Amino acid sequence: MKKLVLAAAFVVAACGQPAPPAEHGYGAEPQLPDPQSSMLPTVNTADAIGWAQGAAPAAPEGFTVTRYAENLDHPRWLYVLPNGDVLVAESSTKPQEGGGLMGWIRNSIQRGAGALSESADRITLLSDSDGDGDVDARHVFAENLNQPFGMVLVRDYLYVANTDALVRFRYTPNSVRAPGQPETVLQLPNHAGDNGHWTRNLIASADGTKIYVSVGSSSNIADYGMEVEEGRAAIWEYDIATNQSRVFASGLRNPVGMSWNPTSGELWVAVNERDMLGDNLVPDYITHVQDGAFYGWPYYYWGDHRDERVEIPANVRLQSPTVPDLALGAHTASLGLHFYTGTVLPEHYRGGAFIGQHGSWNRSELVGYRVAYVPFANGRPSGAVEDFLTGFLTADNKAQGRPVGVTTDRTGALLVADDVGNIVWRVAPN
Repeated sequence: MKKLVLAAAFVVAACGQPAPPAEHGYGAEPQLPDPQSSMLPTVNTADAIGWAQGAAPAAPEGFTVTRYAENLDHPRWLYVLPNGDVLVAESSTKPQEGGGLMGWIRNSIQRGAGALSESADRITLLSDSDGDGDVDARHVFAENLNQPFGMVLVRDYLYVANTDALVRFRYTPNSVRAPGQPETVLQLPNHAGDNGHWTRNLIASADGTKIYVSVGSSSNIADYGMEVEEGRAAIWEYDIATNQSRVFASGLRNPVGMSWNPTSGELWVAVNERDMLGDNLVPDYITHVQDGAFYGWPYYYWGDHRDERVEIPANVRLQSPTVPDLALGAHTASLGLHFYTGTVLPEHYRGGAFIGQHGSWNRSELVGYRVAYVPFANGRPSGAVEDFLTGFLTADNKAQGRPVGVTTDRTGALLVADDVGNIVWRVAPN
């Protein structure tokens, strides 16, 4: 394994956000440039400034954007309970202890993005009892967690993905507070100090027998060796009845958003790909997840494109890497993924996928910082990636907000978690 070595300096490039060329990492068959590996990483993150009073992102004509809830503490992920109450996971990146130069770089990036702090480690419940789009009540549902992210209700239990474990609370319908301390049901890979990609997401199978858990890598390209990455860069399958788990799919550098395709019934995931190969490599993507498939990380990207920075050990025999379905552009930090199954939004958006793109740091020109939309037909992407919610960047490239989780509220409107603006936005047709 070649170790990644970086000089203690940043290359800070000029800002801007022109539309990226289609051939540069977008679409089902993206044209990929040659890698431009460098000893010095391009570090260019939009400074976090938050939203001015009354300001909001911009949606397409015919939509209204309102502040569903504000004054939150790094709202990352959203989950809607059967009664329409919305759970908000409030957690943030913690300063890395140790981790060498990569940990220091990550701290610097997150500090500039306004995402490095004492994590709230909390889940807040928002209630809109009459469905008018305004939150009537707000409660602390659970606290003293460990960087909570994914949430899913299965029968009588609400499962929560801490960064180090899958835990659960017994849930009573219409309750506004989780009872007592959670029960730990599954330990997850976690490293004290430099834990890398710390978010863990959850989704349950339709029959409620299994939970799928996304676990990101601890580094960019297995910088500290593959033994450190055991069980990471993967989606796990957890069987509730037997309490057994297995790796469902691997080679996924940082899988985060997961959603069931409403047409095909397949599991889809949004994946953050690797850095430091140039502005237009490697594209983030969404893809359907095949049981047992290997998606290439860290040895390959986008199918069989070889990452020469990482040696393949002589005693390791790799299966052929699976090509993802749709490239979303390099360094967009595509985190949220939500298939829209409601009937309130116009026909164009029904059955398609909304993607929360948190925004780039390793690119000379900023990209992402939006909620994107991908139309689907017959279970597959059927058109180009579109803007849906924009305006998170100011004209001088300051970050008013950065979108993460996306879901649908009880009325069919879209909800978006903004972890820099500390707001949950609601987007509804006029």
